[in-house]
Amino acid sequence: MEPTGFRREVADWLAANLTGEFARLRGLGGPGREHEEFDLRLAWERHLAAAGWTCVGWPREHGGRGLSLDDQVVFHEEYAASGAPARVNHIGEQLLGPTLIAFGTPEQQKRFLPKIVDVEELWCQGYSEPGAGSDLAAVSTSAVLRDGEWVVNGQKIWTSLAHVAGWCFVVARTEPGSQRHHGLSYLLVPLRQDGVTIRPIQQLTGTSEFNEVFFDDARTPADLVVGAPGEGWKIAMATLGFERGVSTLGQQIGFRRELDAITAEAKRLGTYDDPLLRADLTRARIGLRVLRAHALRTLGRPAGPEVAVGKLLWAQWHRGLGELAMRARGARSMVADGAELDEWQRLFLFTRADTIYGGSDEIERNIIAERVLGLPREARP
Repeated sequence: MEPTGFRREVADWLAANLTGEFARLRGLGGPGREHEEFDLRLAWERHLAAAGWTCVGWPREHGGRGLSLDDQVVFHEEYAASGAPARVNHIGEQLLGPTLIAFGTPEQQKRFLPKIVDVEELWCQGYSEPGAGSDLAAVSTSAVLRDGEWVVNGQKIWTSLAHVAGWCFVVARTEPGSQRHHGLSYLLVPLRQDGVTIRPIQQLTGTSEFNEVFFDDARTPADLVVGAPGEGWKIAMATLGFERGVSTLGQQIGFRRELDAITAEAKRLGTYDDPLLRADLTRARIGLRVLRAHALRTLGRPAGPEVAVGKLLWAQWHRGLGELAMRARGARSMVADGAELDEWQRLFLFTRADTIYGGSDEIERNIIAERVLGLPREARP
């Protein structure tokens, strides 16, 4: 079917602009590959901003296009289908921006939202800690008010893109002696200061897009707390809800491209003749349709514990795709060309993390069981 209306507008703009030096960005970036042409991808993102193609779902009064949910879906699908590179401003645009629109003060919105729209400031997410990964309520990073500033001490880990970000939204304990989700606050902290140390973590893939971040008397102004002090848990959960929004439909286009390429590779190498592999590739294609149907069914609903279902579904599916890539390539998948991994080896290794980051499968199942199905709570110490 020939695209019409807004879909054609998006497709035509992308086709006309993914040219020249930007043409080599097709298919680059994304989880496990954030190092690929980062500076040029940043330039591309600012090119998008200049044409009004960033923050398309934000209200117009905050610099967005105010697109309907249907048109947002169209944009993300066409963006992914064009092969345009993975976005470098995802955390600011899809996570922090909507959080500030919902909960930020007018001053915070005026200070930060325009620079997210224009891709002038990049953000990272300061949630996980060495002792508080999937159990986010166990955070121990602290912040105290002193002379009109929050003074932050502690450590965050698995902080995606902290090494290129200028700011971090940090969940910190601001009420001494508080426990679990009580007494937490959601702070906006500049990273380029003496009290912050960022150390990249080398992954199985050999790349280092995750980082550990140390705060040693790091400072941020007292008014850079989102919501009231002590409301950090509520704000942090809202951010997670925004994270699993409409952009997941674009993510699924990327998944389909990977599945198509793996199927073509299996046919080229002859492994597609294996009926078991062929059946599993077919199941993967059915599973991808299930992911899309679930995403469309939940689109536009208020964020709640049901978002755990979507995370559980796509993480399991994508990890399985990494395993299918190895099976499709047979014995050659076990051999690296020198120190470099090929795209399928990198996919297999990085998807080991899909069921851990952003909420481990075990925690997601507990959320679904207890908060969606109403089953008894798991025994806790």
